Order: sequence, then structure tokens, then C-alpha cells
Amino acid sequence: MKFFIDTANLDEIREAYDLGVLDGVTTNPSLMAKEGISGHDKVMAHYKAICDIVDDNVSAEVIATDFEGMMKEGRELAKIDDKIVVKIPMIKDGVKAIKAFTEEGIRTNCTLVFSAGQALLAAKAGSSYVSPFIGRLDDIGADGLELIEQIVQIYDNYGFATEVLAASVRHTTHLLQCAEIGADVVTCPLKVITGLLKHPLTDAGLAQFLADHAKANG
Repeated sequence: MKFFIDTANLDEIREAYDLGVLDGVTTNPSLMAKEGISGHDKVMAHYKAICDIVDDNVSAEVIATDFEGMMKEGRELAKIDDKIVVKIPMIKDGVKAIKAFTEEGIRTNCTLVFSAGQALLAAKAGSSYVSPFIGRLDDIGADGLELIEQIVQIYDNYGFATEVLAASVRHTTHLLQCAEIGADVVTCPLKVITGLLKHPLTDAGLAQFLADHAKANG
């Protein structure tokens, strides 16, 4: 499973990279704004700064919702670095843009996916990744993990190359369940990834080892 970090914070991205677990980054306008990044040139420069840290897979989201606008923005984003994956919303013109980008050799991440039907359309159009939002489905009483499982099954049935990128992953249980049901990628805050480090028996065992070492050495 690939681990993507969902942030625009360069320090967090470096920390995840230094841990040796970072396979990519997903970003959006809200995350950029959270870091105080605004204005076209600054946003573009920040995407480049992210690309300079990671080895691959930096999802950069278009703002336009019409086909021509998405194509213009997506091409500009793709020129920043070969690591850029253009993030496209799951709308009719978005699916058209995914097809066009695929034909141009530009990778895409279809975002805001909430049904297996939407995921099927994205895969048919050639999207590199499809991003179902687990947490947001859970918020309305639906089962986000069940959707991930359904999409994985459909893709396996027909050999689609599109990777299932579980988004809106809010805690370590989500992450581990995604791994169990075969999601190709999870994107989440850094704290979810570092949460995998924690176990009370690890803490207790380390404390005992250190205590025994101190006793043995006076």
C-alpha cells in the first residue's frame, strides 16, 4: 500500500519523507489556504517546492469546472514537474478532461468520488487514481469502507489500471481497514500515519529494557 500525506505543509512532508514511508502528497485549495499560500504564482511555486521533496505523485487540483478551463489549468500544473498528478472533480466535464489528459500522457486523480458508478466512469476514462472519500460518507451514515471494497472488486473484475486512493482517512483504524480490503493508496494527515507507531506494550517494553539496563550498569 502507498502512503500519501494530505497536506500542503512542507515540514510535515519532510517528516513523512524522512520516516521512509512517503509515496506521495495530495493537496487542494483549502490546504494551500491553511498554510497561507495564496495567489497564482505562489501556489505554483509551492507545488514545485513539494515536488522537490518527494519522489513522485503530487496531486494538484484544478479550480475550473468546465472542460476547457480544466484542460488549461491541468496542462499548466503538469508543466511544473513530472511528479504532478492533476486532480479532477467527478463531474461530466471532469470525466471528459480525464480522457483527454490520459491521451496526452498526463496522469490524473479523480476526486470527490462517492459511488461505485462514479469510480467506474473514472476508470473507463483512464484516470490514474480514483479518490473515494471515506470519512465524508461516514458522516452521513453511509459506509465508506464498503465503497472502497466495492470499487476494489469492480476494478479487479475487469483489470482496470486505475488505483484506488482512499481519501478522507481520519484515523489509524480507517487506514488499516483500507489495507485489509485492498486499497492501493491511502491519503491522510501525518498524525494518522505516525499513529501506527503507537502501542502501549511497546512503550512498556522499552521502559522495562531501559530500567533493566540502568540497574545492570549501576
